[in-house]
Amino acid sequence: MEKAKLLFMGTGTSQGVPIIGCRCDVCKSKDPRDKRLRSSAYVEYGGLGILVDAGPDFRFQMLRAGIGHLDAILLTHNHRDHTGGLDDVRALNYIEQRPAEIYCEEHVLDTLKFEYPYVFEKEKYPGAPEWHMHLIENKPFMVLPNDSDNKLVWINDRGYCIQYPDGSLKSTDAKKLDKAILVDDPGFSGDSVSPSGKGKEIIPIRGFHDKMPVLGFRFGNIAYITDMSMIPDEEFAKLQNLDHVTINTVGYKHHHSHFSLDEAIAVAHKINAKHTWLTHLSHVFPVYDEFCSKLRELSPDLEILPAYDGLIIE
Repeated sequence: MEKAKLLFMGTGTSQGVPIIGCRCDVCKSKDPRDKRLRSSAYVEYGGLGILVDAGPDFRFQMLRAGIGHLDAILLTHNHRDHTGGLDDVRALNYIEQRPAEIYCEEHVLDTLKFEYPYVFEKEKYPGAPEWHMHLIENKPFMVLPNDSDNKLVWINDRGYCIQYPDGSLKSTDAKKLDKAILVDDPGFSGDSVSPSGKGKEIIPIRGFHDKMPVLGFRFGNIAYITDMSMIPDEEFAKLQNLDHVTINTVGYKHHHSHFSLDEAIAVAHKINAKHTWLTHLSHVFPVYDEFCSKLRELSPDLEILPAYDGLIIE
């Protein structure tokens, strides 16, 4: 099984930790592991750099991690703490002269069109973000490198145009939308998906955030799950033989759209990965070292630990 490397860009809830105005022990903690930006992860897999979710802290997270290139952004769902930073891909558009390659389900795309209408207008405001959308389903799909020979060229008072290798220019006003390459499509050939041969298969994991369908993703030996309160039984077949899995939890009590701590521990035991990391954490849990000790008491036979911003697993 091919190995991936995952960097936790953020491990906090939609409010982050510390919460504005809160004076609890966790929010006042000096331990950097208790400082949590909104949940997101950066994955290196098969030579590709893949971001999972781009929330309101996207800009700072990218700068803090020193990341200047993304082959793809995968969106788990359409809540603002996971999509609120997408406008800031404008910097990558400018520096790399390429659109951002964004992979999401159709209902997520519908929300993006509502929340970012200026990205999808026929006659765009000059300087609006450049996105190339890929529609995905709950089926394995390919992520391709963002290395097209076509470039974005800035034209004063007009905005971006696509420059083709022959030098010709075309407006980007007509937004490009493709269906992602599904691995189980008839006639699919892994050797033919990319001229560079660097495409990688990603396995989506269906879950539900209350009643909202969301996706987690498996990258080889690592699976990233966030914002779920239920995983259908049939999805667990995709989560076997993992080195690492992340699972969300926001508190001790039952929550309508997130796993409680007890529920997250039960899911971890059902998956039985070598290492389980908790994410999307709130300030109701103890400071980091105390939380680690508590988890060892609750699950002595399976390693379950809280993730923290900046943690790298591989």
